[in-house]
Amino acid sequence: MESLNILIPTDFTVQAEYAYLMVKKLEEKIQVHTHFLHVLQVPDTVTMDANGDIQTCGEIDLNYVLQQKDIAERKLASLKSLYGGNIETHLVLGKTTDAILDFSASQDFDLIVMGTKGSWGIKETLSGSETQMVARKSRTPVLSLMCDRSDLQIHNILLVHNFEKPAKEDTTLLHKLIQAFDTKVHMLQISTTRHHLEKTEVESNMTKFAELNNIINYECHYLDDKDVESGVVHYNQMSDMDIICIGTHDKAGMFHTSETEKLINHLFKPILSFQFNTGIKS
Repeated sequence: MESLNILIPTDFTVQAEYAYLMVKKLEEKIQVHTHFLHVLQVPDTVTMDANGDIQTCGEIDLNYVLQQKDIAERKLASLKSLYGGNIETHLVLGKTTDAILDFSASQDFDLIVMGTKGSWGIKETLSGSETQMVARKSRTPVLSLMCDRSDLQIHNILLVHNFEKPAKEDTTLLHKLIQAFDTKVHMLQISTTRHHLEKTEVESNMTKFAELNNIINYECHYLDDKDVESGVVHYNQMSDMDIICIGTHDKAGMFHTSETEKLINHLFKPILSFQFNTGIKS
């Protein structure tokens, strides 16, 4: 039986509960090892050793940090008591995004699952959601969702990608989902007015991509639209997909927002983001 080692970052809000309910849906078909991680946000001058002892240079009150640590540990213990099963809990110090990424890389997780409130307008421009920031930088695939999807049936996966240069990619997670849920992959290329492609060429590239990545049960789709986000929305209006898979790439800068991040913030669908060697150019 396939298995997944999954990380759920939690701030003890309902969004983290949505993430866990999504993991329970995966657990119906795949053996899952679930890890909850809480990041206690403190300055870099505050550290915690392997025994859980706190050290601080005095910039922040030690008793305050100890109180916050005690509260977080009790909440994590409550989660473990509530959910039981094959669940582990972890507490680390640091900046939220960096701590999640560092912990994920050190433990070699297959998937990070995060609930998100999304963001729009000026909030998105200046900061964006924590989930979007993790998805931008993570080498581990990130599954994000805005609401309770415990009723989700995973029959159709939409794979949005730039198929111009078909290559063998790391599709391990995708294949685990395909095998577990017997899903069909709907490959979608979205062409903008700035970069129009011939449909026959796109379909040929998709077929080559499927062959290189051993995807058997699939359909090819091509759509003209003003941008990737609009294309995904419009395609889903025509053909309701269960999960949307889309590539992302690591870019910095306060005002940069990739197409993947827009979807994470705006679309009420589970979004599985990953880093392919090639992918959507935003």
